[in-house]
Amino acid sequence: MMSDTSPSSERPEICILLAVYQGAPYLQTQLNSFVAQTHRNWSLIVSDDGSSDDSPAILERFRQAHGTHRINLLQGPGKGFARNFLFLLRKTPPETAFAALSDQDDIWFPHKLDRAVRLLSELPPGQPGLYCARTMICAENLAPIGLSQQFRHAPDFRNALVQSIGGGNTMVLNHAALALVQETLDETTAPVAHDWWLYQIITGCGGQVIYDPEPILSYRQHGDNQIGANLSLRAKLLRFLALAQGRFQDWNEIGLEALEKSAHRFTPQARETLDHYKAARSGPILQRLKSLKASGAYRQSAAGTIALYIACLLNRI
Repeated sequence: MMSDTSPSSERPEICILLAVYQGAPYLQTQLNSFVAQTHRNWSLIVSDDGSSDDSPAILERFRQAHGTHRINLLQGPGKGFARNFLFLLRKTPPETAFAALSDQDDIWFPHKLDRAVRLLSELPPGQPGLYCARTMICAENLAPIGLSQQFRHAPDFRNALVQSIGGGNTMVLNHAALALVQETLDETTAPVAHDWWLYQIITGCGGQVIYDPEPILSYRQHGDNQIGANLSLRAKLLRFLALAQGRFQDWNEIGLEALEKSAHRFTPQARETLDHYKAARSGPILQRLKSLKASGAYRQSAAGTIALYIACLLNRI
């Protein structure tokens, strides 16, 4: 009933940004997890990228049941998931206190929004803040597989250059981070992934990324969604092969192009890091290694950082 889910004036409103495409098999359970949130003062913007299944009907029924005034259904750009999320960020009202990104096939734990808002509210006023967290990786039937990887080094631009640590499905931005992102949207080209770009932009501009070691949602694995299967040795080998074969280099090229147009907003330290890292991508071997070391770029594991230097030796970054 509406009395169970109506917004409360005692808590800041959170705008949930839900990207949808052919999500009918799992969409209703995700929507139900929004209703089950302990933080009930939320609104929802949905961008449907042209679904031909029952997704539009499911969304309209949900809108009618839970408030047409708080749920906005949009037609997406039809250019893939990263562009869809950037579109949603652009459409978020600029006065929004917090914005939470959502995939269509997860199930949020009831405390997800409350926990993110509490941690972000501890930041100094006006500081851009991005919350991200671990997830419980589940099979299609929601049987638990295991927790996503726990990262132990502090989030930092030097890490963001070479690694994405926060899944977009866990991310929540505070008002200052949203304002920063909306200012940069017109500057950026399409990044490899929206969540990696958010990590880079916010840390590059002096914002704070909060990495929560506690899982806050069930991340469902199915035929169309196997990104989360990063726990296996095979997945780690595939990532190393991607690096050695130059795909990491291709991702870097796209990512650096997306960052460069907003680099005038970076802190001096981030700008220096970026310049050193770019220098590590060309030139004689020793000069490349020297530039990479000067950049301070690191991955979250020792093996990952070693692999980064091997890629530099092979001129694959």
